Amino acid sequence: MLNEATSLAPDGQPWRISVLRNRHGMVATFMDWGATWLSARVPMKDGSVREALLGCATPADYLKQTAYLGAAIGRYANRITNARLNEAGITLTPNQGAHQLHGGPEGFDRRRWQIVSQSDERVIYRLDSPDGDQGYPGNLIAQVEYRLDDNNSLSVSWEAQVDRACPVNLTSHAYFNLDAHHGDARQHRLQLNADYYLPVNSEGIPRAPLQTVENSGFDFRTAKSISHDFLQDEDQRLVQGYDHAFLLNAPEADRPAAQLWSADSKLKLTVETSAPALQFYSGNYLDGTPARDGGSYTAFQGIALESEFLPDSPNHPEWPQPSCWLQPGKTWQSVTRYTLTAE
Repeated sequence: MLNEATSLAPDGQPWRISVLRNRHGMVATFMDWGATWLSARVPMKDGSVREALLGCATPADYLKQTAYLGAAIGRYANRITNARLNEAGITLTPNQGAHQLHGGPEGFDRRRWQIVSQSDERVIYRLDSPDGDQGYPGNLIAQVEYRLDDNNSLSVSWEAQVDRACPVNLTSHAYFNLDAHHGDARQHRLQLNADYYLPVNSEGIPRAPLQTVENSGFDFRTAKSISHDFLQDEDQRLVQGYDHAFLLNAPEADRPAAQLWSADSKLKLTVETSAPALQFYSGNYLDGTPARDGGSYTAFQGIALESEFLPDSPNHPEWPQPSCWLQPGKTWQSVTRYTLTAE
């Protein structure tokens, strides 16, 4: 479990930890700093408990890592090319070379979110983002609800309102290792309900139109080991593995957006989402990230499946997805459900 220690957050106040439990013994833990998902402990059929999430040993360790472990991401998850909203003529604050990544150098992962309410089964956080924050126009109010039900499903429900038109793309940056952090997560099996992926250059910036997954290492429509076609394609080699958005097919009752199985097949993650895309990241640059056991993670030790719009969407209205621009008087909503099933 997380060692809360005695250190204070950067604002001089204590970290506030919320713990959700269900009647089957699953425990999910959260922190108000970054509205961060810290832990997901799942009872297994042999009576053991398996930690399914990467995380740090103490809250203060989260300040030392750059992998966005478990954090709420905003205002805009993923990358915006040249930190520029071209159509609106707005320049954002860059933090990855010339580009903006995950909302800028002081994104929502680096803020204290207000706890609106909490109980044994849910916690709701709110964040007020002022006009000009990281370059974005208008005042924005964001809210996220984490809810744990008795099916071992953790639902992440986002809402946002603005008083000026602004692109909004909030997500959870949880990393999963269903083998209790042991071994290389590329030994997990993955299924993605997606016919198309977005090629990117070595900086993660879109470099071509959406491409079919057919006859490529990006075809996860039938479950396979992540290692099976690893680095087979030039698009993978440019970013040292998988770090690509997949445009999801229309939801089907029997085909969720994604399924992930542990190497020993004893734990399964099912991802259902209202978002148009999933960013699948194979943890290519995790090496040296502070780990839950006090050591550090290695590359490829965790898998992120981030529900979101395609990267750089504000500059690509031609892409086949809803607009990422939120208008005043409207509410942006997105729901993603992560279900952990012991098998």
